[in-house]
Amino acid sequence: MDLFRQFKQNITRRYFFSQGSHLLGGAALASLLGQTSFAAPGDPKDPANAVAGRTHFPSKARHVIYLHMVGGPPQMDLYDYKPVMQEWYDKDLPDSVRMGQRLTTMTSGQKRFPIAPSKFKFAQHGECGMQVCELLPWTAKMVDDMVFIRSMHTEAINHEPAICFMQTGNQVTGRPCLGAWASYGLGSLNDNLPTFVVQVANPTNTEQVQAISARLWSSGYLSGEHAGVSFRTSGDPILFINNPPGVPEQVRRTTLDGIKALNELNYRQVGDPETHTRIQQYELAFRMQASVPDLTDIASEPESTYRLYGEAAKKPGSFANTVLLARRMVERGVRFVQIYHNNWDTHANVAGRLPDQCRDVDQACYGLVQDLKQRGLFDETLVIWGGEFGRTIYSQGGLSKQNYGRDHHPRCFTMWMAGGGTKGGTIYGETDDFSYNIVKDPVHVRDYHATVLKLLGFDHERFTFKYQGLDQRLTTVEPAKVIPELLA
Repeated sequence: MDLFRQFKQNITRRYFFSQGSHLLGGAALASLLGQTSFAAPGDPKDPANAVAGRTHFPSKARHVIYLHMVGGPPQMDLYDYKPVMQEWYDKDLPDSVRMGQRLTTMTSGQKRFPIAPSKFKFAQHGECGMQVCELLPWTAKMVDDMVFIRSMHTEAINHEPAICFMQTGNQVTGRPCLGAWASYGLGSLNDNLPTFVVQVANPTNTEQVQAISARLWSSGYLSGEHAGVSFRTSGDPILFINNPPGVPEQVRRTTLDGIKALNELNYRQVGDPETHTRIQQYELAFRMQASVPDLTDIASEPESTYRLYGEAAKKPGSFANTVLLARRMVERGVRFVQIYHNNWDTHANVAGRLPDQCRDVDQACYGLVQDLKQRGLFDETLVIWGGEFGRTIYSQGGLSKQNYGRDHHPRCFTMWMAGGGTKGGTIYGETDDFSYNIVKDPVHVRDYHATVLKLLGFDHERFTFKYQGLDQRLTTVEPAKVIPELLA
């Protein structure tokens, strides 16, 4: 018996009716509205393109460069200035401040919770008067272009669920990440590069790196083409991007044409949208063989670029190098670039590690913003910087005037955004004197997601995908709101 016929005979009744349940209604609606009502980039028959290119209102941001600081940067050592804490050195955190908050197992057994004021100096900068740590002199120059959210908070207290929550809106893995949602909603701006690219930068200091993996840039229940494509920091940027030795391009093209014909036959017979995704990804990979070498050839950049980003930009895999590549990707139409920078989990040796971490990102972030501005891309590119949670004002382990450590803290942390329709020079939210509790304008992770989607042109409550009988969305069914004060 023909294999396809056998497969269709074995198909379940539930699957059959789920595939055909809206056929007549959809055909009738199409006849009333006309074909252009459903027009979208790519094959209009492909379910993956059902939403792409149709926003709820005009997009302010056409691209996103998301810089995730893996581990949780200490907000009180960088952006949340707390001078009163100098008077509290080595005094115990009051119970009235902690209010019974659960702690990680790394500090829950401590007999004391001694206050560790920041050892670094702060100064006001820009017209907005933002207080910035001395470790970030380049960032301090552009505070009037930035939006600082000092009242971020989350329920997650450990890295695995916290990073997952920040990226996908849920502490449990398996859901689409923000980049995948952007790809699904906005579609591609280019034919030769992925819509969503991920890079993992190599930190200078590697005392305590966290494990991260492709689950963070998964497409979840969305079509597989919306998953992030990981660019490597050494060797070929993408595995198997080049033809094997002895295989000329024409042989490769002939092979792909044969595979495409088989996949199209399978798609017509079975109708699995992932088969169509496979066809598209094969073709994209073939086109990328020509486009990726040009993208990654930073030797063509003028010397002025390296004066802007820093000499570290010449080193493959450095944060500055990945940020420079992100700018080159945006120039070429990549929608969403995610960069992970590790080793911000400062349980100890803040004095030794934080300067290294800041040197890695400070000038590079400044260079990125200035570069986007001079190329006319700043207003349409949203730059996001932040971690998955904050750090405690009390010290983990030993405490001295010269050094200390900090545990995880979900109740408050700081993130910043720039460009892409944000209101530069804004300082939003306040925490108490201990940088422990929020006292004004809290921003939950879901609120942050809703706001980013608004900048991309989507109403977070209407931007959905049907899965398991539910209209799934990034912000889930929990309360979430857009923060208008952050928008220009």
